[in-house]
Amino acid sequence: MMSLLHLMPSKEKLPNSIRYRSRGVYIIVNNKPLQDAEIDRILKAFRLDAYAVLNLQPGVPDSQIKIQYRKLSLLIHPDKTANPSAPNAFDRLKKAQTELTDPGHRTHLDECISDARMLLIRERKLTVDSSEVKEPNKEFIEAWRKKTVEVLVDAEARRRKQLKAQLQEEGREQRKQDEEVAERKRRREHEVKWEESRENRIGSWRDFKKGAGGAPAKGEGDGKQKKKKLKVLG
Repeated sequence: MMSLLHLMPSKEKLPNSIRYRSRGVYIIVNNKPLQDAEIDRILKAFRLDAYAVLNLQPGVPDSQIKIQYRKLSLLIHPDKTANPSAPNAFDRLKKAQTELTDPGHRTHLDECISDARMLLIRERKLTVDSSEVKEPNKEFIEAWRKKTVEVLVDAEARRRKQLKAQLQEEGREQRKQDEEVAERKRRREHEVKWEESRENRIGSWRDFKKGAGGAPAKGEGDGKQKKKKLKVLG
């Protein structure tokens, strides 16, 4: 990308918009039109496609990802431009670089891009050996890009749905655990209160026994029995 990076064999007189870095590499900085254009491109790029954000082709080596991120980050860094959108663009650039350096995320992205290609081939009733597929023209590449967006959107929707279901399941499991904890706590409190009331229960039983074996019942204890009155017949 000659507009972003120039390789020069030796130090030469450079315009004010270019700063010398090291090892014969000259990086354009303080170029407002170029910075604004790149910030605008990053913000318009499909954010689920890290390759698009970094303006890279799928399958590039890790070293190229690092080089591209360094070039673009130096160009649009908020410290190097007064563009109010620079912080947001820089955050997206950093996120894209992080995603492409994460093996799991990059594998998922590559699979989505590959799926989009196969879907496009099937829709057009082509084969992998078709010349249109082997040597894709600009129209095919643009259609592939749009199909990739569709696949990524569908994948993200499924991911969010699964996450929602997982959170709901975790919520139900958490409520179940909370109910079990509350039930165990209630049982422990009941057992503690039962033990604390032991002496009262024993005392009440003793008082009952004393009352049952104390004063004699009415009509007992004097050795006399009340005679029944006989009814005269006739």
